[in-house]
Amino acid sequence: MPTPSSPSPPSPPSPSAAPSAGDGLRFAFGTLTVLPVRVRRWDRAAARGGMLWAPAAGLAVGLCAAGLGLLLLRLGAGPLLAAVASVAVPAALTRGLHLDGLADTADGLGSGKPAEDALRIMKQSDIGPFGVLTLVLVLLAQVAVLAQLYGASWTRGALAAVVSALAARLALTLAARSGVPAARPEGLGAAVAGVVPRPAALGVVAGAVAAAGAAGACSGGYDGAWTALAVAVGVCAAELLLRRCVRRFGGVTGDVFGAVAETAATTVLVVLSLGR
Repeated sequence: MPTPSSPSPPSPPSPSAAPSAGDGLRFAFGTLTVLPVRVRRWDRAAARGGMLWAPAAGLAVGLCAAGLGLLLLRLGAGPLLAAVASVAVPAALTRGLHLDGLADTADGLGSGKPAEDALRIMKQSDIGPFGVLTLVLVLLAQVAVLAQLYGASWTRGALAAVVSALAARLALTLAARSGVPAARPEGLGAAVAGVVPRPAALGVVAGAVAAAGAAGACSGGYDGAWTALAVAVGVCAAELLLRRCVRRFGGVTGDVFGAVAETAATTVLVVLSLGR
C-alpha cells in the first residue's frame, strides 16, 4: 500500500541524529493522510515515531469526519446523509487506501492459495469477489451504525466518528510492534513493520483507551466505560486479523495495515451501537 502523500525520500540523516517529535508527527500525517505534510525523514527511526503518533492522525481524521456530519445535520440533512459523509471523509483523507488494503487482504485470505500466490493476488490492481463483498458489508455496517447514532443524538454520532477513526490508527501502532515481521522486503509494510517497541505500543493503546473512555464520560454521549470497552474490543478484533495474516502470509504488508485499521474502526462502531 503506497503512502497517501507519496513523499520523496529525503537524504538520510546522520546516524547520530535522533528523530524529533516533529519528525514522528510529519511521518504519521504524511503517510497516513493526504494532508499536505512533508515527510523530512524516511528511515526506521522516523517510522517508529510516526507509528507511535498514528492515533493523533486518526484523531484529526475523526474530527474532520464528525465535523462534516454535524455540519450536514445543522443544515437540515438527515442522519443517513450525515453518516455517509462521516464514512466518506476517512476514505477521502487516505485516498481509499485503507479500504483498498481491506479488499486486497480479503482476496488474499479468501484465495486459499499458498502465501506467495496470495501475496501476488493482493498486489494485483483489480478487486476479486471476496474483496468486493467485504467492502460492501463493511461500508454498509459503518453507515448503518453512524446513521443510528446520529439519529439518537448528534453527540453520539460525532463521538463515534472520532473514536472509530482513533481506534483505526491505534491498531496500526499495535501492528507495527516489534516481533511482527514484514511479508515482503519492500513497501510501506516493510518500512514500518516491527519499528515500535512492544512496551511502547501497549502504552499507547492503554493511553488511547483511557482517553476514549474519558471522552465518552465527558460528552454525555456514552458511558465512559462502554466507550473504552468499544476501543479495546476494536483493537482486539484488529489483533486477531493481524495474527491470522501473519500466519497466512508470513508477515504484514501495507494492505494488511489497511485491513486492520478498517477492522478496528468497524468493530468500534458496532460495539458503540449496542451501548445504552
